[in-house]
Amino acid sequence: MDNSISRRSILKTGCAAAAAGMSLTGTMHNRNAEASQPADAEKNAEWRNRQDGMAYRRLGRTGYMVSEIVMGGNTISKKNNKHVKMAVERGLNYFDTSPAYGRGKSEEGYGELLKKSSFREKVFVNSKVSIFDSNRNTFYWELHKSLPEADRKKIRKEVDELIEKRGIKESRYLGRYGTWQHIETEKAYFGNIMEKYYGDRIDRREEYYTRIIKSVEGSLKRLKTDYLDLFMCPHGANSPEEVVIPEIHEALDKLKQDGKIRAFGLSAHTDPAYILLTAVNTGIFDAVMIAYSIVNAEYCYASVRLACDNDVGVIAMKAARPLYPDRNYDVWVPPARLAKLNHMIPGDMKIPMKAYLWALQNPFLTCVNCEMKNADQVKENLTLAGKKVALVPVEDESKFSY
Repeated sequence: MDNSISRRSILKTGCAAAAAGMSLTGTMHNRNAEASQPADAEKNAEWRNRQDGMAYRRLGRTGYMVSEIVMGGNTISKKNNKHVKMAVERGLNYFDTSPAYGRGKSEEGYGELLKKSSFREKVFVNSKVSIFDSNRNTFYWELHKSLPEADRKKIRKEVDELIEKRGIKESRYLGRYGTWQHIETEKAYFGNIMEKYYGDRIDRREEYYTRIIKSVEGSLKRLKTDYLDLFMCPHGANSPEEVVIPEIHEALDKLKQDGKIRAFGLSAHTDPAYILLTAVNTGIFDAVMIAYSIVNAEYCYASVRLACDNDVGVIAMKAARPLYPDRNYDVWVPPARLAKLNHMIPGDMKIPMKAYLWALQNPFLTCVNCEMKNADQVKENLTLAGKKVALVPVEDESKFSY
């Protein structure tokens, strides 16, 4: 398998499509979803909670047959989990969570349901570990502040040059939906450059390997289960350097050997195309969740296709967020983004639902992560599973430029 996609080709494809007034987002998605499933998918499949009325796709080499709409966990808690049970009754079979969501409240909310073995057997559970903001990146960020001015300027220059060279902040590729994206990206790149010069200042064994092990143990207790079907580390990788830290791979192997996790994954909000490509090329990760929307699709399509070809499952997250930031984020949504979505999927459907439906037309994705906060959103979003639409092509991309 040729995995030689370069960063240059990723950025060139996205920028060229926009500059030429072309759009890949219509033609690439107007495909039959089953086309991406291996011929022996049924043979190697692991089914849970299979129900009529729900559509399922295979999550790469895990073999997990996952509902096309999965449950995002950011708003789940013990006080807000009744709609989760409703979703499972309607065929949903995948929970996404993290110890960072509500400082453990999300996992606890799921745990109240998962403690019943009959319920646990119905779903695949994914959690994550959020260590880089709290140790690696913060450590180097603070260390940078203590350096002599000349050294600080040198580091700053290298950080700026690398970010510029990689094109990470190009507006369409970033698909900005949160002010924090720029901050986290800068901290990650400070970490990368600082580690090059001051890597001996951090206790790698403690901060990477041991912290991951402890994080999983905490998650299992809160979730009231003895294993995770999928475990994502890093959670929210901002650079490919974070994907190839050897201590992370060692920790993942240990956790799998101990039966605490079944499959490896990671997630990425920023630079999703190249982080996905890097993950595929490690040969370690079974599934990757990336920010994927109508805004950045031209940049991500090749990597998503490559992941599918290598039997790595791809989960789309933030499909709606760049068009409908509903968490009080201080982000302006360019009208052209909404105009493009409404052009491709005309009608009165709600914007988030259109965004999820648009993503599901890509046959190389496994599923779309939806943040469903209540029963009404469950009822609405689960109707999208298995729904096929012919996206209206964009003949002139310049009409939707911003």
